[in-house]
Amino acid sequence: MGTSAKQAQAMEKSLLEAMEASDAEGALKLLERSIREGADPWEIHLSLFPVVQRVLNPPFINPHLPKMYNICRELVSYLSKDKIGALVTLEVTEYARRTKMKKIRRASLPTHLISFKEIEVAIGENNPEKAATLMAAFLAQKGGPEFARRVLLLGSGYLNDSLGHSVSCTAFILLEMLERGAEDSWPALSALADYFCKGRFHITPTLKKTASVAGKKDPYRFMVRATSGRGIVNLHHPITFYAIERTRKFLNQEEYDHMVNAWVEFMGDKREGEVSLAGMKPEPIEDYGRFYELFSRMEAKRLTASLRGMISSEENRQKLGRFMVQAVCDKYQGDYNPHYLTGLGSVLWIVDQYRDQPSIVTNGLFQYIDFFFSGLRS
Repeated sequence: MGTSAKQAQAMEKSLLEAMEASDAEGALKLLERSIREGADPWEIHLSLFPVVQRVLNPPFINPHLPKMYNICRELVSYLSKDKIGALVTLEVTEYARRTKMKKIRRASLPTHLISFKEIEVAIGENNPEKAATLMAAFLAQKGGPEFARRVLLLGSGYLNDSLGHSVSCTAFILLEMLERGAEDSWPALSALADYFCKGRFHITPTLKKTASVAGKKDPYRFMVRATSGRGIVNLHHPITFYAIERTRKFLNQEEYDHMVNAWVEFMGDKREGEVSLAGMKPEPIEDYGRFYELFSRMEAKRLTASLRGMISSEENRQKLGRFMVQAVCDKYQGDYNPHYLTGLGSVLWIVDQYRDQPSIVTNGLFQYIDFFFSGLRS
């Protein structure tokens, strides 16, 4: 290993140590120095995995920050290379300034064939170390897709108790862990074991057999409903479905229908509504400067009306995503609700997936933008 490689490795180690110690100022200085000396910001992001899985967001038990970490993989795809540093700086600040979960001791893996029921029992006993160890053994024996399937189904029984996080946080932690292939999975397993024990998520529900969204005459109405309403509770409805769709590949059709049915039940008796933009004249958005000027007015309906005109072509949808991600980074002042980024990932997914359903896209854009602007004002 050359001198420069050794120096980069030492810098990475120092950055992780500063983050683990919740030394945000020290971590930022190390990050800035690394980037100044030529380090790739995205490679720095990828190196943060073991510490990020232990970032807490008290008083909530939900692993919001590990979820945000994976969603940043989607957000970065919208950015040009010279803008990635701003996203990673935001990330490092958020991870570093927060308290960390204590490391769970790594025990020897049992040699017998592990049943998933054993994991559920360990969670019910509130024993994170035992649960994480059994998870690691089950993962080694059955493989990532089967482990993901079982954990997602376990989480599906607790959507109402967790505001959807028992699936939404779980899904993105699993995706990040599996994306890394042979890399050590213990940090992610520790996060899952700790979270499921805290939430007492220990009984896999029977599959819900009611008529699924896929069998409804107009399945899009459920997304209109999900994207209806203002505030953080309503924002969790599309985020949860976004997580279900992102992990659909691990489920068979019956299991997927069950997950969607659980999500529909989670929304309760919420009514659908379509955002009215009557009287809102769209303003042309030629470049980022013009967009940021409009964004900075913090008028949610006016901005939504202008963005709605950008969904018809792939090029403009990419531009919309780039402008939104960059603006959220540029507005950062050292303290963000993680839902500003997880909600952003969700709404950009909606813009892409439902581009032919303007009522869903309009609702989704307004719901997120209104939430973000309301948070900045508070």
